[in-house]
Amino acid sequence: MEILIAVVVLLAVLAAVFFMRGKTTIALPEESDAPKAVASGTATAKAALADAKASTGDAKPAAADAKKGAEAAKPAPVEKAVEAPVEKAAPAASAEPAAPTEPSPIAVDPAIEAAARSKFPSIPPANDINAGKRAAEDDVAALKKGLGATRTGFFGRLKELFVRKPELDPAALDELEEILLTSDVGVETTKALLETLRARHAASDLGSSDALQAALRAEATRILTIGGGAIELEHKPTVLLFVGVNGVGKTTTIGKLASKFKDEGKRVLLAAGDTYRAAAVIQLEAWGRRVGCDVLKGKERADPSGVIFDAVKKAADEGYDVVLCDTAGRLQTKMPLMDELAKMGRSVEKAIGRPADETLLVLDATTGQNAIQQATSFGSTLPLTGIVLTKLDGTAKGGVILGIVDQQKVPVRYVGIGERVEDLRVFEASSFVEALFDAGDGA
Repeated sequence: MEILIAVVVLLAVLAAVFFMRGKTTIALPEESDAPKAVASGTATAKAALADAKASTGDAKPAAADAKKGAEAAKPAPVEKAVEAPVEKAAPAASAEPAAPTEPSPIAVDPAIEAAARSKFPSIPPANDINAGKRAAEDDVAALKKGLGATRTGFFGRLKELFVRKPELDPAALDELEEILLTSDVGVETTKALLETLRARHAASDLGSSDALQAALRAEATRILTIGGGAIELEHKPTVLLFVGVNGVGKTTTIGKLASKFKDEGKRVLLAAGDTYRAAAVIQLEAWGRRVGCDVLKGKERADPSGVIFDAVKKAADEGYDVVLCDTAGRLQTKMPLMDELAKMGRSVEKAIGRPADETLLVLDATTGQNAIQQATSFGSTLPLTGIVLTKLDGTAKGGVILGIVDQQKVPVRYVGIGERVEDLRVFEASSFVEALFDAGDGA
């Protein structure tokens, strides 16, 4: 019996020793945590000692064995934790290629940049080297998507022509004339384009389809590059008068522009000059609430010119930055209404001592040739300073923009390629032509 008890006690002591050593191994730090390994050696030994006490009840032998085990085990893991990562990291660091050198920031006088940004708040920071490139790419991509229907029809037919007639001849130019006319470029503009192309073909400048496409792009860019771009607020208040027939998107265009001006920190007043339709006033008020702009309206059937006068006067007296004036969607064939439009122009001049800073004609691109006729009629009533072409995303008649600009000599300010506020895009001739003529994806 005494031998049995001695064996049990011996086994208990051995079990305590092995348990203590197991705890020491588990508590060691990982190889990647070298600084913590040195500091934790003593704590590990203490933890093992406490565990040994709790397991055997014989503190002195267990503590002695635990201390010896901890001291024997401590040097190896610390040495491994410190040295092993260094030996592995050295070759990896030497094999790593040098990082590419970033472009140096542009040195810009802060005062000059601040002045420029106060006049043009949408320009990117001077040191954002790629911002201009990204913005141009985004504009072209958005225009390509919006002009999808126009590009598919126009360039689908051009591609078919070039496949059948890779070497240009007079017959191919005749077919090109038909394509331009049916794309609503307009008779006069098509005639002028074909005269230029035929003259170049006779001089052997156009010997291939690629040369013809390059010539078309160059002519389109020339026609459209007559000014335009975003509205600049040169006066306070700057007065913008929007005209156009019913349904072209005047009120929606006003709302989108108001949103853009508000984002630039401008104080905007909307003038509900379309007093003939209650729905037009309600729509403008809805835009005012959405954007956070004040709206001045008159009574139903009030004198439109009086509403415009009151709005412009209020803006001048109360320090507004810009006034966006809606007008009735008058048909260009109704002369009394056109006379009323001219009266509105005089009301603006009476209120601030100068004509409206911008008179923008809003045209629906889906109407094709009718848009050219509207531009002619409205231009004879008021001196137009710019055109907004809406609904380009829903028509194959985007070529009408060439005819309008060529015949009216009025720049395009904005184009609408969707329903969102950001889909009202500042018109830029080169981006537009690139999007119109790039049929790479066929979309």
